[in-house]
Amino acid sequence: MQHQFIMIPYNPKYAEQTVDMWRASKEKAIGQKALHSVEDHIYFLNSILPERFQVELALSGEKVVGIIAYNESEVSQLYIHIDHHGSGIGESLLNKAKHQSSGKLRLYTFEVNAIAQRFYEKHGFKAIARGHENEENLPDILYEWVSP
Repeated sequence: MQHQFIMIPYNPKYAEQTVDMWRASKEKAIGQKALHSVEDHIYFLNSILPERFQVELALSGEKVVGIIAYNESEVSQLYIHIDHHGSGIGESLLNKAKHQSSGKLRLYTFEVNAIAQRFYEKHGFKAIARGHENEENLPDILYEWVSP
């Protein structure tokens, strides 16, 4: 099912809505409650993430339906509203990061998140390492995409 949406650079006026969507999507994906408070998550989104990453939102009307944070070599965050999985939003956000990349992107996803693994593999990413160097202390997979 296709949804109408636009992509915009992150705007702090969407902070609370973005964090609510992000937390719900991540909890569904990994089955673990957020480790940080909403306030800490908003601070991270507004102050920490933009220092190293371009942050973009997908909006359907005024509703945040996706977020991506990326730079020329890495995708740090990619979350889609749980009601909009499979709608093309994640693919559009990921394609924007690919186009802005140096020709190679890396990202991590949790081993427990089989849906994300299938999504990334469908979009040309290959698993290159495994580990669990994350605050959730869950096994994760390092993926890499190289421009054809």
